[in-house]
Amino acid sequence: MNRFLYSCLLYLSTPLLLLRLLWRSLRSPAYLQRWSERFAFHGSIKTEPTQLVFHAVSVGEVHAAIPLIRRLLVEQPGLNILVTTSTPTGSARVTELLGDEVNHVYLPYDYPGAIGRFLEHFRPRALVIMETELWPNLLHQCRRKGIGLMLANARLSEKSLLNYKKISRLADGMMKNLNFVSAQSEEDSNRLQALGCPPEIISISGSLKFDMAINVQQVNAAREDKENLDGRPVLVAASTRKIDGDDEEEHLLSAYKQALESEPRLLLVLVPRHPERFREVTAMIENHGLSHVKKSSGMAIGDNQVLLGDSMGEMHYYLGLGDLVFVGGSLVNTGCQNIIEPAALGLPVITGPSLYNFKAVSETLLEVGAMKVVNSSQELAIEVTGLLADSEKRLAMGQASVQAVQGNQGATDRNTELILSILSST
Repeated sequence: MNRFLYSCLLYLSTPLLLLRLLWRSLRSPAYLQRWSERFAFHGSIKTEPTQLVFHAVSVGEVHAAIPLIRRLLVEQPGLNILVTTSTPTGSARVTELLGDEVNHVYLPYDYPGAIGRFLEHFRPRALVIMETELWPNLLHQCRRKGIGLMLANARLSEKSLLNYKKISRLADGMMKNLNFVSAQSEEDSNRLQALGCPPEIISISGSLKFDMAINVQQVNAAREDKENLDGRPVLVAASTRKIDGDDEEEHLLSAYKQALESEPRLLLVLVPRHPERFREVTAMIENHGLSHVKKSSGMAIGDNQVLLGDSMGEMHYYLGLGDLVFVGGSLVNTGCQNIIEPAALGLPVITGPSLYNFKAVSETLLEVGAMKVVNSSQELAIEVTGLLADSEKRLAMGQASVQAVQGNQGATDRNTELILSILSST
């Protein structure tokens, strides 16, 4: 497929894109808002030239970008940065974490006309794309207009590589439009080269997520609340997912009920990845006959068996309650969510086998004994009860987690240097 055919298919799919927005708005009403931005109509938004655009598709990419953006604002005070996202949750995190330090809009759909309007309106000197959010027309027009292009914190799983190879001509063109690529690992670099990325533009900088800042206020609040639990052990199930009708929460709740047989006072902190699923996860908890309280209610946990984490942007609070954590997206095949956050907080990490989004990080944590992998709810229950009964092992895993995170920091410095070099040359 070439870029012309891709663009034709994209225009033809417009009704489907609109229906998708409407469908998603049934669970998340924010998808009904700001449609004009998705087609690059920015009449009321300031038009002074933007020096740097960061594209961070959703919450995870936003969190990875935050330390880098803050470093750049320190290095170059007054730097005009525009942060784009694709999801309302990502948008909310940009607003919450960066406020008026940056500008923010949705990145438009990859129509040639919309991309042209977007670039003409904001007139950036450089565009930094977080991880692997690649769009053919965006990259093509940036290169044609002399806008510096960098892929930061780049990762490419084997699954994504196979998918891109199905459109190899299009992928090769995108790779050759890039000026710099900062890859998370040697494996990511090799896969990007297999798609046509020139090796001379790739540097291996590690993962920006190792440089994450801990929300001390949230952690301290959690520890105060933990004192009111009378020594109850706490299992945190962070960022649980659903795919193809397979609810990861069902696996977690089954494992939790098995673990209750050995540890009847165990508290489960269950935090679904997507807010639109809070209601259905509540129904699952009730169907299992478990007592629960929602974080949004403001009520004390008391003797309830489950705390439902139905709020956004409070993951460090939930992790701060834990004695150990299961990281979601791994017992269902979605590649795992962020395993660095709990590791940075010194928690023993348990995951399922689906780890392709954090392959290099998981290998690091497994190598130092900071992480365990389970293949079923039954294995999860056994691992949880075993770790709860062995405080020395939990402590050793937690210490290994912190050391692994600290030993892999520094990607922010390396990426900052690359971005500043792009800005100086454009």
